[in-house]
Amino acid sequence: MTDKSKILFIDDEERILRTLKMLFRGRFDVFTTMEPEEAFELARRERIDVIVSDQRMPKMFGAQVLARVKEISPNTMRILLTGYSDMDAAIEAVNQGEIFRYISKPWNPEDIVATVTEAAGIARDLVETANAAALDILPPMPNLLVIDDDPSTVALVRGIVGHEATVHHASSPESAFEQLGRDDIGIVITELRVAGQDISAAIHSLKRYKPDVLTIALTSFTDTNALIDLINHGQVYRFLPKPANRALLERAIHATVAHHRQLVASPHLLKRHQPRRADENESRRVPASILGFLDKLRAQAQARIGR
Repeated sequence: MTDKSKILFIDDEERILRTLKMLFRGRFDVFTTMEPEEAFELARRERIDVIVSDQRMPKMFGAQVLARVKEISPNTMRILLTGYSDMDAAIEAVNQGEIFRYISKPWNPEDIVATVTEAAGIARDLVETANAAALDILPPMPNLLVIDDDPSTVALVRGIVGHEATVHHASSPESAFEQLGRDDIGIVITELRVAGQDISAAIHSLKRYKPDVLTIALTSFTDTNALIDLINHGQVYRFLPKPANRALLERAIHATVAHHRQLVASPHLLKRHQPRRADENESRRVPASILGFLDKLRAQAQARIGR
């Protein structure tokens, strides 16, 4: 493809749209709008590679806009732009919009250009590989790993899954990452604080070394910035607060299983879940007791690349 990627920005402030258009014109075909309905019409009419939506808008929140665009144009990469640390917005953006990145205002021009350019490149790659054949036979139900020191969580997950798949359990970070290096795990359902340790940074690393594993965060840890990091660095697929609601968890598991099967059938789609590059301090936030297990996962990933 030699034509320019198409980028759509939606914001209720015309000044911001002018700034974004100036920043990106020449690099991409840029569309801007202040109206959600116009954004939806553009998504229907044009092959939009990336949509960047503000969150706080009077007619519709950005997370809702992105969820609607996902229905209209599933291949469009979705980015949420906001000046607020809004936990509910971040959760909705993950669970409904399945966003690629969450960018905070005020943005750094180099960072937003790099993020949108990365998303546009992935969108183009996906278009070029869209003709990859799907499997005629439905892939098997993936095995699940529940990481939580609360036994009621694994009991709830086993009650939902039944005999359709094996549900492994780890009540410590060490046991969890040992199993991830040893067993064939497709979905992780995890608390973010396990046995008194914050394992968020380790979840980020997991996505880099095992990109085919999808993560559901089921947690009482309600730090908005931590969730934003999980979106950008860990590509968490679903986020649910505790105490767990069985119906919501069941829907999340079914959606995650369906998407995992789609990834097995069409591995090129893994590009949609490419995490942001780790910062130099991330390894310092990983519990020291699991660094060795992460090294093993890294070695396994390098071996797969070298095949």
